Amino acid sequence: MINRRHFSLAAGAAALSSWSSVQGQTANRIILGQSAAFTGPAAQLGIQFHAGAKLWFERVNDSGGINGRRIDIKKMDDGYEPERCLANTKQLIDEGVFALFGYIGTPTSLAALPVVKSSQIPFIAPFTGAMSLREPLVRNVFHLRASYNDETALIVKQLTNLGLKKIAVFYQNDAYGKAGLDGVTLALSKLDLKPVAIATVERNTVNVADAVKVLNAAAPDAVVQISAYKSCAAFIRESRKAGYGGTFYNVSFVGTQALADELGKDGAGVVVSQVVPSPYSSSRAIAREFAESIKASTGEVQANFSSMEGYLAAKLFTEALKRAGTGNVTRADLVRGFESIGSLSLGGFSTQISSTNHVASSFVELSMLTGDGRIRT
Repeated sequence: MINRRHFSLAAGAAALSSWSSVQGQTANRIILGQSAAFTGPAAQLGIQFHAGAKLWFERVNDSGGINGRRIDIKKMDDGYEPERCLANTKQLIDEGVFALFGYIGTPTSLAALPVVKSSQIPFIAPFTGAMSLREPLVRNVFHLRASYNDETALIVKQLTNLGLKKIAVFYQNDAYGKAGLDGVTLALSKLDLKPVAIATVERNTVNVADAVKVLNAAAPDAVVQISAYKSCAAFIRESRKAGYGGTFYNVSFVGTQALADELGKDGAGVVVSQVVPSPYSSSRAIAREFAESIKASTGEVQANFSSMEGYLAAKLFTEALKRAGTGNVTRADLVRGFESIGSLSLGGFSTQISSTNHVASSFVELSMLTGDGRIRT
């Protein structure tokens, strides 16, 4: 019979054992696991993020890898559905991947989080800005991007500085949409304002007719959208057909290039907040490096914000892996590697990570669609 004290000691020993186990490695490979949308209405987010990350890892691998090991990603499609993401996560962990990397979305990442916590597997650079994944800090979870609170604060500041105070919110009816709504509401409350109307769309659908009726009836100056590109594009089109003449603002998760492609000429004037530097401007070294990597690659990687984020996430992971040590590094070594980064510039993109801060960046800026498939920052 085991008493409570012995149980606690046994549980602690098991946790230490899981941290020190060497998994996801062979003599010449380190294997990451990624569950993301590669099909369905959010597919371009997963496809582009993965392509950008793979572009950097191929560059590293072509140079001999890290300590003689190449970095590979085992990807699994979850269609941006939480239940599929959870099943994928369990499978990836059972198969012994070294770390989980580049998950796409809030509801999917939240579905995986309990297993991530219990297994203590490193969970790196999820494509989400939700505060629920950041607070409280989880020792084995690290973020590249700024939060939705950061993005919506800048959007609200921009709108109110322009004198536009009647702000409505169109949001996806899940954890992602509610995280964005919370960010908008928080930013407005600091100005003694609140949304003039809110309306929802279900994840992975484009059923926006009811939302258009609700929001257009409120005659807002602007609509802040917290959803994926297909539903946001559908809402913009239908809202304008119904006579709305205001402006549309989106957070970065929408997938900027995918939104521009969906809208075509109807995208002119639509604003999107960004959490990584523009891949279209040569003003930063990282954008020049990214363009050169694409040119030198054998694949067909598109230069866009989603692929740029994947590229930066892969660079940050590589930096942590270098700091983790040589030989068969453990998952705990990788965590310590991340926490040892401190301040680091990735070609002009500033990051900072420590034992008390696992969110690398608070960078946010605004961009605008031009209506001809391009994005201006």
